[in-house]
Amino acid sequence: MGKALFIEPPMDEAGVAGWVTSDELAEARRFVREGRRREYLTWRAVVRRELGADVRIAYDAAGAPVVDRDGVYVGVSHCRGRVAVCLSDVPCAVDIEPEARDFSRAAPRYMSLAERALSDDPLLPAAVWCAKETLYKYAGRPGLDMLYDLHVEAVDFEAGVVVGRIADGEPLRLSLKRADGFIVVYIL
Repeated sequence: MGKALFIEPPMDEAGVAGWVTSDELAEARRFVREGRRREYLTWRAVVRRELGADVRIAYDAAGAPVVDRDGVYVGVSHCRGRVAVCLSDVPCAVDIEPEARDFSRAAPRYMSLAERALSDDPLLPAAVWCAKETLYKYAGRPGLDMLYDLHVEAVDFEAGVVVGRIADGEPLRLSLKRADGFIVVYIL
């Protein structure tokens, strides 16, 4: 299978035609926001476009997407304007946010003083948020606290690298990418 990251704008129903099921279309219609409907359908369409139209998508006990292909892992994230999907032969995770999102009010709830001191780059709060969301998804354990259980130890915007840690575990190397006004952090 290898490893791949896809970053795409949300598609409308015509764009996902042939890649999503009638049950998924019905489920999407339950969402109040049109954008959320498109995000939901788009990530499913991307998975099937890459793995085959017959792939079945479900969720594990932690709420993470899984597919019925041995040795294939899926990571998904979406925000207004973009959907990110990673597919890999090893566990993977991804998070995406608009670079323009204001994290100032939320930052004290997820960034430690040490994390705030990592850089004076205005994108640091977004990078830390995305890294912690990615670590949370990668851990697959509900209930982890973004401030106390998930840690970012280094962010190198030029190299596109974030080093993070889940609780007292070993350091993990995450990739950081900027694309069309969005910031993406992922583990493949």
